[in-house]
Amino acid sequence: MKTANNKVTQIEVRGGNVHNLKNIDVNIPLNKFVAISGPSGSGKSSLAMGILYAEGSRRYLEALSTYTRRRISQSKQSDVKEIRHIPSAIALRQRPNVPSERSTVGSMSEIFNVVRLIFSRLGSTICPNGHRIQPSLKIAQAMDLPGGADSKMGIIKCPTCGVEFMAKSAEDFAFNSGGACKRCHGTGKVRQLDENQLIGDENQTLAEGAVASWHLPGRNFMPTVAETLGVRINIPYKDLTDHEKDIVLHGAKKQYPVDFRTSTGRVFHTDKTLYENAYEAVYDSLKSVKSERAIKKVNQFFHFSVCPVCHGTRLNPDLLSQLVGGANIAQVADLSLSKLRDWENQTKELLPSEMQAMANVLFQNLTETLHPLLELGLDYLTLSRSGNTLSTGELQRIQLAKTLRTQTTGVLYVLDEPSIGLHPDNIRGLIRVFKALIAQGNSLVVVDHEVDIIEAADWVIEVGPGSGDAGGEIIAEGTPEDLRHQASSLIGPFMSGTANIMHEKVPTSKNGKLLTTQVKVDHYFNLHDIDVKIPGNEITAVTGFSGAGKTSFIINSLVPAIMAKQQGRQLPKQIQFLKTKLSNVVTVDSKPIGKNSRSSLSTYTSIMDNLRRLFADLPESKKKHYGVAYFSYNNKQGACEHCGGVGTISLDIQYLPDMEEVCPYCHGTRYKDEIQKIHWRGYSLVDLLNLSVKQALEVFKDVPKIEKQLQLLDEIGLDYLHLGESTPSLSGGEAQRLKLVNHLNKKQEGTLFVFDEPSIGLHPNDVQTLLGVMNRLKQKGATIVLITHDLDLMANADYMIDLGPKGGSAGGKVMASGRPLELAQEPTSLTLKYLSKHFKKFTLI
Repeated sequence: MKTANNKVTQIEVRGGNVHNLKNIDVNIPLNKFVAISGPSGSGKSSLAMGILYAEGSRRYLEALSTYTRRRISQSKQSDVKEIRHIPSAIALRQRPNVPSERSTVGSMSEIFNVVRLIFSRLGSTICPNGHRIQPSLKIAQAMDLPGGADSKMGIIKCPTCGVEFMAKSAEDFAFNSGGACKRCHGTGKVRQLDENQLIGDENQTLAEGAVASWHLPGRNFMPTVAETLGVRINIPYKDLTDHEKDIVLHGAKKQYPVDFRTSTGRVFHTDKTLYENAYEAVYDSLKSVKSERAIKKVNQFFHFSVCPVCHGTRLNPDLLSQLVGGANIAQVADLSLSKLRDWENQTKELLPSEMQAMANVLFQNLTETLHPLLELGLDYLTLSRSGNTLSTGELQRIQLAKTLRTQTTGVLYVLDEPSIGLHPDNIRGLIRVFKALIAQGNSLVVVDHEVDIIEAADWVIEVGPGSGDAGGEIIAEGTPEDLRHQASSLIGPFMSGTANIMHEKVPTSKNGKLLTTQVKVDHYFNLHDIDVKIPGNEITAVTGFSGAGKTSFIINSLVPAIMAKQQGRQLPKQIQFLKTKLSNVVTVDSKPIGKNSRSSLSTYTSIMDNLRRLFADLPESKKKHYGVAYFSYNNKQGACEHCGGVGTISLDIQYLPDMEEVCPYCHGTRYKDEIQKIHWRGYSLVDLLNLSVKQALEVFKDVPKIEKQLQLLDEIGLDYLHLGESTPSLSGGEAQRLKLVNHLNKKQEGTLFVFDEPSIGLHPNDVQTLLGVMNRLKQKGATIVLITHDLDLMANADYMIDLGPKGGSAGGKVMASGRPLELAQEPTSLTLKYLSKHFKKFTLI
C-alpha cells in the first residue's frame, strides 16, 4: 500500500505457509510498533521470525557479493508466495545462551572495550623506576602509530629519569588476551579439589557407592578393581582400615587383571583394567569432559576461590598502576553502570585542556553504548560481574541493548519475547526504547504475551485460534483499543480486565506443615541474612525486581542445598541453616527439548519404545526377523538409507542459502519401504506417528502402556501435537509441560518442583493451563516454587516471597512474605504495588 505521495506504508505478506501458518495474507504497518500475540504454538514466531526476519535478512544479503555471501550463515527462503516492501531486518531471539566463565557484563555489552581504549589513551602511567607520567597527546599519539620490531613507535620516555618503555595498548588491558592474570588466566578464580566431596556417605559400602567420584561416567566398576586389590567392598567405608582407605584414595594408577561377574553369574576376565583412585577419577574426568552437563558433574568435586594473585580482577596486577580519573581499571570495572558518568566527570576534571577533545570523543562512545542498558534498568550491574551469574532477564536485556544501540534508520527490528525475565517496572523502560526506535525511522515487530507491551503497540496482530494444527490463522488485528472489543480476540479480555485470571485452588494436604522448609542464606552475592520459610505442598511465588537475588536464592542456594543433604554432602557455604523434609528436587524451565530433529514427541516419552515393541511382536515381523531396532529411524536397520532417518536432505548450492528438501526416497517418512509395509490394525508405523495425540487416544484405547502416556499429554493441553513432532521445534510453553509428563503419574510428596520463569512464551490463557498442571502436581503432594514476574502466577500462588527493593546492591532483602491477596491490599514493595493494581484491574480487591 502507498500513500498519496507514493510512500510505502506497509509490508504485504501473501500466502504464508511457514510451519503451521495456513496460507495467511497479512499487512504489517511500516514505521510503527506492531505486536504479534496468540497462544503458545499458534504460529506467531513463524510469522515474525520465519517470514519477516528470514526474508528481510536474506534479501539484504542478496545485495552482497557472492564471495561474502558464501561466508555468512543465511536464512532459508521462506514458504511464502509473495512478500513486498520488506526492509532489511535485525532479530533478537528469545533465549540467550548462558555465557562462559570468561564473560563479564563489560565484555558482553562491549563497554569494557571502550574502557580499555580510554585507559590506553587517557591513562596516567608509571615508568619502570616508579615515576608517574601524566597523560598527554604525545602518549595517546604513540598508541596510534604503526611500529615494527626495530621501531621507536609506541615508546614512552619518562621526563623525570629518561628511561624508555612501551606504552600500554587497549589490547594490553584485555583479561581474555595479553592482560590476563598469569595465575588464573583471566578467570579471576582458582579451582581446588574439595577432598570432602570425594566420599559421599562413609556409612555406605564401596559396593553401595560410598565413593562419589566413582559415580562419574565410565568408573562404576572401580569397586570391583579395588576388591581385587584387597579392599573389602561390602562393609561401610568408615570401618575400612587405613591401608584400605589409602588404596581407595591414593592407590597406584595401574592396569590389573580383574574378574567381572554379571547379574546372571557369568564371569568376564580382563588383564588390563585401569584403576583410578578417588582423586584420579576426578582429574582424569576433567581432562576428557566436553559437554556443559558433564563439566557441571565434575565441578561438584571442586571448590572455587578468588585468585590470590589478581584478587578476582582477572587482570595482570602490573596493569593496575595506570590510572584514569584517579582510578585503576579494576576499580572502574567494579563501578555500577550508573556511576560511570561520575567517573567520566572526574576524569575530565583531571585531564589537561589538550586532552579534552579526545576525552569527549571516547566518553561519547561510552555514553552511547551505556544508554540502552540504563534505560532497560540495568544500572545496578557492574562491568566486572561474571556473565554466567546473570539471570535470563539480565542476559536478554544486555543482548537487547547491543541490538538497539546501533541507531540505524529504515530497519525492521523483529524481537521475540523481549519481556522475558523483566519485572513489570522494567517493561516501562523497554517500551520507551521501542518508541525511540520508531522515532529514529525504523519499523518494529514484537512477539510477546505481556499485556502492557501489547497495549503500548500501535497495531496488534493475533494468530490462533489454537496451537499446532488448530492455529496458523489471523484471528484479529487492529489497534489495542479495537481488540478490546473484538469478540474473536483472545488477548482483548486481558487488556480490558474482563478475563477470569484465577484458577481453582487445590487444598493443601494434612502433611503440608510437616514439609515446610526453613532456609537461611548469608553473604552470597547481594543476599545477606535471608531467613524464610517455604510452605510444604503449596505453590510459592518468589518475586522481585530483576537482579534482586531470586536466582541466587533458589537456583544457586536452596536447590543445591537440598540435593547436597539428600546425597550426604556438605551444604553450600552460603547456607547458614536448612531444615527440610524434602528429599528430591526437579527443576523445570522452558528450554527446547532435544538438539536436533531426531528427537520427537514419541521418542521423548515412552510411546516410541512401546510402538517398536508392538511392531516387533507382530507375526510378520518375526517371520522376517525384524527386531525392535528395525522400527527405529535412528538405527540403520530401519532408517531410510538415503537421508539417514532425518526425512530431509540438505543441498549445498554455493553462495545461495542451503536448501532443505524432503527426502525423495522415503518422502519424509524417515523409514525404509520394507518397514513401512508392516501394519498393525491397518496402520503402518509412519501412519501412527502422523496421528495427533487426540486421534491416537482412540486408536490405542486398548493398549494401556501407550494410552496412559497419551492421556497425560491430553490432560496437560498437548492433544494437538503429532506423535512424530520434532521436540526442538516446540514452543517454550509446550517444552515445559512436556518435561512434566512423567512426574504426573507418581506420588510427589517430598519433592520440590522449581519453575524458573515458567510463563516464558505463554499466552495468558496458556498460563491457566500451566496452573492446572501445577495443581495436579500439588495434588500428588509436591511442593512448588515459582521464580516469576508474571502477575497472574503471583495472584494464583498460595504464598509469596518478595525480594528487593531493587536489583544488585540495592536488592537481596525480603520485602514481604505471605498470602498474595493479603499482601496486595497493603503493598509495601514495588512488586506488590503492581500486583495490587493487577487485582484491582480484574476487580479481585
